Amino acid sequence: MTENNEQAEKGKEKVEKKPSKVKSYFKNLFDFSQYDAKTILSMIIFMFLVVFSLYLLYYIYFVDETFLFILVVEWFVNPIILLGIIGILLFLLIMAIQGLIVPIPSEIVLLAVGMIWGWFWGGLLGVAGSMLAGILCFYVSKKGGRPLAEKFIGKSALEMADDLIEKHGMVAIILARSLPFVSFDAISYTAGLVDMDIKKYSIGTFLGTIPRAFFYSYLGSILITHEPGKTIDLGDIPLKEIEALSQTFNIILLVVLVVLVIVFGLYYITGKMWEKKRVSGKYLLKIKQKMDENPKINVKFIRKAILMDEELFNKKIIEWSEKFNFEIDEGVLIINKQTLPDFYKVLDEQFAEINNLREV
Repeated sequence: MTENNEQAEKGKEKVEKKPSKVKSYFKNLFDFSQYDAKTILSMIIFMFLVVFSLYLLYYIYFVDETFLFILVVEWFVNPIILLGIIGILLFLLIMAIQGLIVPIPSEIVLLAVGMIWGWFWGGLLGVAGSMLAGILCFYVSKKGGRPLAEKFIGKSALEMADDLIEKHGMVAIILARSLPFVSFDAISYTAGLVDMDIKKYSIGTFLGTIPRAFFYSYLGSILITHEPGKTIDLGDIPLKEIEALSQTFNIILLVVLVVLVIVFGLYYITGKMWEKKRVSGKYLLKIKQKMDENPKINVKFIRKAILMDEELFNKKIIEWSEKFNFEIDEGVLIINKQTLPDFYKVLDEQFAEINNLREV
């Protein structure tokens, strides 16, 4: 009877633990006390943009599928044609707005640029506008989106993505930007969510945007022809052609949405796997092997390997660099091979201590 009672008590404890974990998750999800007012404001703006974007998606798919195409011609192409050279400033402004409102893909705006200025000048201005939109989206996502993403998918998933970006970031950005049918805005927001260097992001965006901008500008230049200084009359375009173009634009929107959902899903799944690797000590072992092979390593990899809080680690790494005769140059630790074994012992002790506290 006693054994049965003990088993029943254990079973009861397990059942009670599950709701407590769920409760703590949602409690943490809506707890913004750790952020300052500026960060909270950025998060609110980001959430507003997401909700507004979802509403536009609903309107485009269920109310008026020609909305985007007509919007671009009437409120983008024609005003810029009438303004002449000043229209370039209007184009840059609209390109920036497009970057913040996800359901208006940059592809549509780049097509319109080709309609207005032709493939060459349209391509050059398309590169400039894409850079502006890409950097703006990057900063909005980085300031408001990352804290919000940490709430929903956890720091582990984003830190795992940080490591991937550190290794393949610029190459990945160049390839993704170069492919005409990969969502431009989705890449901008994703890069902002992970800890990507702004210089690498900007260079990758610039190099990858060149073929993309000229590709869509060329398509726009052969789509509709018009006399310089004259606006485009939608009445000259057959209704079926407008509907066909609108359907193409709407498919692009669907691809954007699917890409974003897949990205966040992969973040969550791979982040959980990466977290298990860190807690088991395998990641720390991998970092040690890297330090054996290379005397230089980014300090943030060490912090993640020993599971230490960033604020505490920043203090500790300075102490360790003095104690073990290391140097720190722009976030890179330059290792002294002679004191490395003693440094490993300290890392093992810190990892064990922090891991034990996590389990408690």
